[in-house]
Amino acid sequence: MKKPLTPRDTQPPAGSSSASCAATLLAGFGGGSTPRIVAVPAVINIRNAMMAPMPDSSATKRKAIPPGLGLGWVALGLAALVFVQFKGIPAWTAIPIAAAFLVEFPFYLSPSAEWSRIRNPWLLAGSCLLPYLVYSVPTGLFRVESLALLAGLALLLSMWFRVQPKGWLTDYLYLALVAAVLLSKVFDQIYPTPIPKLGVSTLGHLMLIRTSATALLVLRGGITAEYRFLPTWREWRNGVKWSLPMAATSLIALRLLGLWTPKAHPNLWAAVPQFLGILWVVTLSEEFIFRGVLQNWLEEATRNRWAALAVTSIVFGSAHLGFHGAFPNWRFAIVATVFGLWCGLAWRESRSVPTSMVAHAIAATLYRVFF
Repeated sequence: MKKPLTPRDTQPPAGSSSASCAATLLAGFGGGSTPRIVAVPAVINIRNAMMAPMPDSSATKRKAIPPGLGLGWVALGLAALVFVQFKGIPAWTAIPIAAAFLVEFPFYLSPSAEWSRIRNPWLLAGSCLLPYLVYSVPTGLFRVESLALLAGLALLLSMWFRVQPKGWLTDYLYLALVAAVLLSKVFDQIYPTPIPKLGVSTLGHLMLIRTSATALLVLRGGITAEYRFLPTWREWRNGVKWSLPMAATSLIALRLLGLWTPKAHPNLWAAVPQFLGILWVVTLSEEFIFRGVLQNWLEEATRNRWAALAVTSIVFGSAHLGFHGAFPNWRFAIVATVFGLWCGLAWRESRSVPTSMVAHAIAATLYRVFF
């Protein structure tokens, strides 16, 4: 007779939830075409765990969401208030933009919990339009052509796996589509800013991240990567470990390629908000797509972990060809490729997206603060 399984045998990972908020500069290794000044919404983590049956576990998760979501809204509102006062932004601009981020906030969180993911592609596409309308109509920046372009992108991202045949070509073309949307800087056109250097187009980036994550996790399915905001203690520790060689080799590459331009007076006070913004927006999306999805797919396709690591790192570096206003910026792409190798190693060791997120965010923050 087989011995019955006990809770120890199932080895359930611990779940957790949290809410935080930050305003940050997102550039450098941090990610594609993200504006330099952005308001980054608070994010909450609801871990999906393989657990032994427990009474009312679903109800427990559902009860945990509203307080965290409310705290996130409060934190985001306070951060927006401080940001508006510091920048001297008039109320007619600040209120609708802050409201748009508050509307986007729960949608951005939704892929992190199994029960909260949007499973209807039409509803998923529709949710992409609401923040745009909330911000654009009151500010007088609403344009029919912009709404039409946004609706087309939303439908393409949401309906892809429902209308395309299943297969590897459909999968890789979807990742290429996400990259093309990001690199095209189309969100600067759709989300014009009423005030210079105010990154309203960040709404588009947040929409792209959570829509593509939902499409992959729900509509495509079979994705083992986690869309999770808060790393465990072990993931923090391993991420810090991998960030050290990552930062060291990237600095050497910057020096050798003539990109060594340190700031005379780095703003150390900005390090924490920059780190949180990079962790929960930039590295969440990049590590989920590049390591959790692409590198994993390539490992399965080639049955060669080193080939998968090399190809993913080159693709990651190529995504940074447009950095610092020069295209193609080959030197920076080489540095990003080296950077991506370490991110891939961090993910491969743990098979954990949050681990590579932490390593990526630490090294990217050092770059943003000191260069």
